[in-house]
Parts: sequence; C-alpha cells; structure tokens
Amino acid sequence: MEKLAEREQDWEFGIRTDGHGFSGENTSPVILGENSFQFRASGDNWGKLPEGWQYKEGTAVAVDSRDQIYVFNRGTCPMIVLNPDGDILRTWGEGVFTNPHGVTIAPDDTVFCVDNGDSTVRRFSPTGELLMTLGTPNQPSPKMSGEPFCVPAHVAFDKRTGDFYVADGYSNARVHKFSPAGKLLFSWGESGTGKGQFNIVHNIVVDNEGWVYVADRENHRIQIFSSDGKYETQWGDLSRVAAICIDDRSGEELVYIGEYFCGIATNDIGTDLGPRVTIMDTKGNVLARVGRESYGEQPGRFYSPHGIAVDSKGDIYVAEVSWTDYGRHMDPPRELRSMQKLVRVSD
Repeated sequence: MEKLAEREQDWEFGIRTDGHGFSGENTSPVILGENSFQFRASGDNWGKLPEGWQYKEGTAVAVDSRDQIYVFNRGTCPMIVLNPDGDILRTWGEGVFTNPHGVTIAPDDTVFCVDNGDSTVRRFSPTGELLMTLGTPNQPSPKMSGEPFCVPAHVAFDKRTGDFYVADGYSNARVHKFSPAGKLLFSWGESGTGKGQFNIVHNIVVDNEGWVYVADRENHRIQIFSSDGKYETQWGDLSRVAAICIDDRSGEELVYIGEYFCGIATNDIGTDLGPRVTIMDTKGNVLARVGRESYGEQPGRFYSPHGIAVDSKGDIYVAEVSWTDYGRHMDPPRELRSMQKLVRVSD
C-alpha cells in the first residue's frame, strides 16, 4: 500500500495532513452556514454503533417518511437504519452487496440500493426483503455502450408517476428511465463536456414538477432535463457535485448538494473549493454554503460528501467516502469519520 510519506512527495495530488486535524485534535462544535440556514456541527461520527462495528465509509444516506435514516456503508453491516437520535432500529444486507454506492427511498418507502461493484439496482422492503433486481450481478454492460448497467451510481423517483431514473454512472455516461414495474423506457446521454453530455453521472433527483437534476460530477455541474430527457439548463459555480437531494417539507423545494474538494495538494488550504454542502432553490439561486474550509476532521469540515439527506426538522445527514479518498492512504491506514449530522439551528 502506498505510504503517506510517499503521497506527500506528490506535488499535485499528495495528501497533506498538517492543519487538517489528522493528528486527532478536536474542538467544540461549531455553527456553519449563512443567512437562515445555520447548522451545528460536532465533527463526530454520527450514529450509536455497537462496540467493534464500523461504517468504514458511508457511501449514501436517505430518510424515509417516518424520519428513519438509512446509512448505506462499506463496513460491518451494509444497511444500518437509525432514528434521528442515532439509535439503531435494524440492520440488513450482510452478504448481499459487492460495493454499496447509492440508496434512495421510493414514495412507498421501499428502498432502492445501487451496487456499483456488481452493476445492479435492487429494491427492498424497509426491513430488507428483496423485491426486485435490475441488472445481472457481475455482468455489466460494455463500457460506454449506453446499455444498462456499467458501474451505476444512484436512483431517483418521479413521485407523480412512479417512474424512476438510474444514473449510470462511472463507466457509462447515461441516464436510464424505467417504468414503476422496472421496464426500461429509454436512455440518454453520452461522454463529454457539452450540453447533455456527462463525465461521471454520479447522482440524480427529480423535483415535484418532474424536472430531472443530474449531478455531472467531473464536469462540476448539475444538468437539468425534462422527464423525456430533453436538456433544459445547467448550474455551475459548484465543486465536483457528488450528492444531491431535494426536500420540500419546509413548504419550498430546496436542493441540497454535497461537493468534493477540487483543489490540489499545493493549494490544500484554499477556501470555497469544497468539500462542502450547498443549498439552492429550484431556480438555481444559492441560498447558503455550509462549510468553506478545506478538508479535515475538525468540526465544520468535511472529507468527501458522497451522500446527502434531510429530515423533517431540516437537519442534514452527510455520508462521506473518507476511507477511499483519505484513510486508506495513511500510514498506518485508519478509519476516519464518515457520517455527519448537521443540526439545524432555530432562527
């Protein structure tokens, strides 16, 4: 395994530890955000896991209609369901998944899990009973063939119709639309940087009017399409968009975006480069940036926001792939914080 000292000799991509909290220092909780969007961040790994359990890294998080939080992870148990206090309600998924990636709660509270290790999309009951599988495990379509699936990433639902979309993904610059029964209706997208082209279709969400928001991660943008796949517009001023969700329980549809760090090793203390959370309205206006510092484990900082969800109180849950991006490169390798809860502060 590559040693940290060797990584730090990499002028552009090496991990810098000084000033990023890797030595274990911690401080009191901090308040993040701006305007009416203020959040308390403790910097702790959220969730009351039993002794000996680990997330290893949280890859995705979703909240159902009862405010139960589903943490999809690559640790002891792939699916851990908790209440807002962090108490475990149930777990499931052992021995099922190759590489957990995305989780989405359907309108009926069934759970869609995307495994980009075996290129499948599976639908489960809230208690983990398998209801449907799309894709043949470990038989991905040819890379960039346009056919489902080749290392898919996430699922989104149109609440009006029950149709759903699959972001596909790492090796197939494509969005696929399915009927509620799982029939492929059509697909769109291709590799590139132009309108309607993608460079890692990493996440996807649908608003109440049926507009489809695609996190085009390595093109640093969100592209918006009609329900028939026609390009409408795009949002920039974002950093490696990895996570996206829409919540309307405040009476207004708000778009919550998790962004990766997009700097380089020689600029590891640059601000407003991510990792961070951005809150926008559906017209593309930035309402708040949550977290402006570089990566780190100090309260108020993030590693790699990879999944994001919001509960009925407006609290934000952020899943971070901290092992893949940071922990495994350390000497010795170690698990880092990978689940944060940002508690909304009352006006």
